[in-house]
Amino acid sequence: MLAAIVGWVSWMPADDGWGCDRLEAASSPIVVHDFLCDKGLTRVGRNVTVSLWCDNDSDAPLTITGRLDLPHPMRLAAGQQAAVTITLPPFEEREFRWRVTADAAVYGQMTFVAVQGDRVLARASHPMRFLPAIEVPDTDTIPAPNPAPTEILVGAHHCPLWEEDRPEMWNNILKHPERTPVLGFYAQHHPEVADWETVWAVEHGISFFIYCWYRSSQGGPVRMRFSSAIHEALFHSRHVDHLRFTIMWENQSRGQAGVADEADLMENLLPFWIENYFQHPSYLKIDNRPVLFIYRPEFLVDDLGGIDQVAAALDKMRQACRQAGFDGLILLGEYRGLDPQHLQRMKDLGLDYTFAYVWPIANDPTPEQAIDAQMNSIRRTQQIDILPQVVTVSQAWSGWHDEGSIWKIPPAEFGSLLEQAKQFIAQEIPSGQLGSRMLLLDNWNEWGEGHYIAPYREYGFGYLDAVHRVFSQPEHRPSQLIPEDLGLGPYDRVYRDWLAHQQSTRRMLRKHVIRPDAPEGLVAWWTFDEPDNSPVIYDYSGHRLGGRLHQIARSQGRRGRSLVCEGGAVLVPADPRLFPKETMTIECWVRTETADQNDRWIVNCVFGQGTSGYRLGLYNGRPTFQIPQTRWSHSLRADRPLPLGRWVHLVGTFDGHMMRIFLDGHQVGVLERPGPIHAPRNSPLVLGSFAQDHTAHFQGQLDEVRLYHRALDTDEIQRTSPDHR
Repeated sequence: MLAAIVGWVSWMPADDGWGCDRLEAASSPIVVHDFLCDKGLTRVGRNVTVSLWCDNDSDAPLTITGRLDLPHPMRLAAGQQAAVTITLPPFEEREFRWRVTADAAVYGQMTFVAVQGDRVLARASHPMRFLPAIEVPDTDTIPAPNPAPTEILVGAHHCPLWEEDRPEMWNNILKHPERTPVLGFYAQHHPEVADWETVWAVEHGISFFIYCWYRSSQGGPVRMRFSSAIHEALFHSRHVDHLRFTIMWENQSRGQAGVADEADLMENLLPFWIENYFQHPSYLKIDNRPVLFIYRPEFLVDDLGGIDQVAAALDKMRQACRQAGFDGLILLGEYRGLDPQHLQRMKDLGLDYTFAYVWPIANDPTPEQAIDAQMNSIRRTQQIDILPQVVTVSQAWSGWHDEGSIWKIPPAEFGSLLEQAKQFIAQEIPSGQLGSRMLLLDNWNEWGEGHYIAPYREYGFGYLDAVHRVFSQPEHRPSQLIPEDLGLGPYDRVYRDWLAHQQSTRRMLRKHVIRPDAPEGLVAWWTFDEPDNSPVIYDYSGHRLGGRLHQIARSQGRRGRSLVCEGGAVLVPADPRLFPKETMTIECWVRTETADQNDRWIVNCVFGQGTSGYRLGLYNGRPTFQIPQTRWSHSLRADRPLPLGRWVHLVGTFDGHMMRIFLDGHQVGVLERPGPIHAPRNSPLVLGSFAQDHTAHFQGQLDEVRLYHRALDTDEIQRTSPDHR
């Protein structure tokens, strides 16, 4: 397994949220990339390979000494030297590599320090865990689990995003190496992955998984996305009969993941579920009734034509299940709020229970605050007393882009939350309700979004130990084997190959290219004039901020080549220089034949809660420049639409107080916005679209994108614009 973190560069402040340390030498030219371990975690006495790349971001050769400092009881393996001296040519990078072991169980930070004489040029840290040694059974197959006895059914939501053909889904974990699973950055289709998950779950008291289930199109025969965790792994695993499973219908993508009408529901979707899931011997059934979770039940109102129509359709689903040999169907709808009207609507739809996938908690709470907030939401849902609940408790949250409120409850405190939830279920939920005999855990493996309890680097089996301690018996002992113990795995071969390709692409992105006519204050300059077969674009400012092309073509531009924006994008990796703090200008040339483009973005780094970054695009056909201070605020729209059928010079500026937008050198909008620009956390800069594979993409051509850390004045803008050349 390879786990990576990018960064540790001279311009990163210590607390900017990038997971990086401030360099002691503020003008250091050294950049550290891909601090890696080849295993998610290992055991005492075994070796792990540690590697990283040092990049010389200057025009002179540098001779540096790289040293790996280790916390006790970690140490270098025999024959290794802690300090290695190398010479780095200008704008090139070299690899450092060590083998590390430990003499006792430990979780700690390995620290790399690059020095030149007495001067510290770079410093980076990376976590690693060594588990205690155990007695390993003499087998080369995964032993059948010894299930932990529990008084209630404990289930865990299961996130099946880790497909073999989607290795990029692990990108967010590269920024958080402490989240690295014991399975590594695995491809979930492997049956052994399902077997390991089954063994770890049931031996710690978790009796069923709730797999997120995605439909890829509606209105015809069922086609799926992210389905290999069930169909390729679970169904072909050795121990499938030891774990119950159910599905949560992820119907939030309108027009794609729901149903076209009642006929689609009853003739396509439900028969598929009955045949493939409900009739499977391991599917979760309560009193001979299959259990089905629905993520956005309120979306069915539009799909089926009204609340009464949804209620009638759900009754037909129950009847169809009876005809298939069951005693009905139990339907649970997701809701993470406390609005009585919403809960009443869910009841009117005909749902049996409400549940929360995760409880939203604001303001980056402490663990104690996160526990109190969840229990308060659970109690208030019960007090509202409209729709019975099945209780969910969550371990953490970050969001995919580390946006909004971020929090995590460590295992010991998580055990306290589990105790409170267990007591609440026993004392407050009537015995005839499903919620009196079921508890849901969020989440088993949502590594990217920041909530997970499966074994991983930071806490090992800590979260599962908490579940076992609260819900099972002390005399029962889980085995806690890992694949390495039996000589099995790795399961991340696809990811290893992908990461090697990414590393090669990164070196291309960071090619040093500079044009002599680069203006003052320029941070980045993308002209798109590379050969058509190039997978990257270069930054012609000399700052090595190139971007990766994703399903986007080039054609004749205003000058040289341009991007053809039809759904693809260019992704410029996160770098603090892309996010000015006080003043800025974003400048580009665009051409389109498509009028009235709405919510279409040309340059974007505003994600998540919409409180940081900047973006330039179109809203109802008018150019729009946004630098939010609060949620999606400060969106400046031009007073006229974007001209069609010709190249247009589009500029947004911010001088620390006023935002301005220009078309062909003419100011067409101004908005007061005093205060600094909030930098996004760990986000790329996207050219040509809102994000990779997103519907909110610009339709047209894009050329000559420039980013400045200063606000260009009107004269400078007019000198570039067509009316003033």
